[in-house]
Amino acid sequence: MEKFIIQGGKKLRGTISVSGAKNVALKAIVAACLTDEEIVIENIPLISDLIVMTEILKELGGKIKIKNHTATINVKNIKTSKISLEEAAYVRTSSMFIVPLLIRTGHALVPNPGGCRIGARPIDRVIKGLKLMGVNINYDHKDGFFHAKVKGGLKAINYKFEKNTHTGTETLILAASVARGKSVLENAAQEPEIDELIDLINKMGGNIKRIKPRMIVIQGVKKLHGTKFRISPDRNEVVTLAIASILTGGDIFIKEIKRQGLSEFLDLLKAAGGEFEEKIDGIRFFSTGKALRATNIETTFYPGFMTDWQGPWAVLMTKAKGVSTIHETVYENRFGYVEELKKMGAKIRLYNPKIKNPQEVYNFNLNDDKKGYRHAAKIYGPVNLHNAVVNISDLRAGATLVLAALVAKGQSVVFGIEHLDRGYEKFEQRLKKVGANIERTNHE
Repeated sequence: MEKFIIQGGKKLRGTISVSGAKNVALKAIVAACLTDEEIVIENIPLISDLIVMTEILKELGGKIKIKNHTATINVKNIKTSKISLEEAAYVRTSSMFIVPLLIRTGHALVPNPGGCRIGARPIDRVIKGLKLMGVNINYDHKDGFFHAKVKGGLKAINYKFEKNTHTGTETLILAASVARGKSVLENAAQEPEIDELIDLINKMGGNIKRIKPRMIVIQGVKKLHGTKFRISPDRNEVVTLAIASILTGGDIFIKEIKRQGLSEFLDLLKAAGGEFEEKIDGIRFFSTGKALRATNIETTFYPGFMTDWQGPWAVLMTKAKGVSTIHETVYENRFGYVEELKKMGAKIRLYNPKIKNPQEVYNFNLNDDKKGYRHAAKIYGPVNLHNAVVNISDLRAGATLVLAALVAKGQSVVFGIEHLDRGYEKFEQRLKKVGANIERTNHE
């Protein structure tokens, strides 16, 4: 097991780049299994989630070589239709392999997906869509697998998602891309990463168009072919580094990023008094020493404020004057980092707002909500965070606690960094290059 030892209070300064988007890279691995021709993916992030996905691909019979952040993938033959339970337990995206397995073998055995412990994250919306496409699919509670099979290939559908689902939209895009006929997906998620996946499939010979913000039309094709594709920078990593710069009173220039996909964050950052400067080749984030202002946010699906940003934002608001609120509407249980922040001196109160129409406000399935869950936080500031020993519970909580330790007075110890490694490549090494005092060490 490993841990971070972080000496807080160092101003972060310098130029840094970000890795390729995790939420594109993992899906690109699945998309590569739709063809028996070579797929080349550039700007691949070397994170543990990606390694797990590559191991699954190899188990299925595919070959992959990664060099200089470029993955060359060949899946000429599928040798098994079963996804390893052990591998799938780590990454929720593993459930998406059900599509290439059905398309290329006619059947699939896929475990109930794993990943971060931030809520139930059901795939029922995907299952409904696949059944309409002609898939016979059942979940066996004894073995924990979805058993699926289809005869004669998938058929096109007109399908309206009950609620927003990022992975669900992508899964049905993959399925419809080679289904018989024209499919229409309504109330489809519209995150930039989904449009990147659409671009990849179209470069492979697909025929997919987003004709409205939340409507996608897919004309199925008989066969997809090989291509080369480059992944864009990770938006979540951009936000993490931007907040790190402002929190520590620093000045960081992030290369090769643009406002696209970040507008909601940048606009709120400006409202809070954070400083940034947009340039041709990137964005500079810096602090002038002025006090930050409290904010009230509600997480939601794109183009709103991302749920993945709320933890880092909570740390930023500990430095703001007044009372800030964060209302989480995407997941039913995503404030696992709060108790750890309290150990560092943060003043945060969790509560449940009074909601007249929860079915319309919350994106999670209401029957997954539990009595002890809280959906909002009040953050009182400004406070001076201090050192503590904390434990990471999930990927974004990892970034949150590292940010807190970077600004805290004294030396903090952060356990559970394997969660952080799921989405951030060599995070501590890159932070050190801009002045952070952070070390990765083994512990007994």
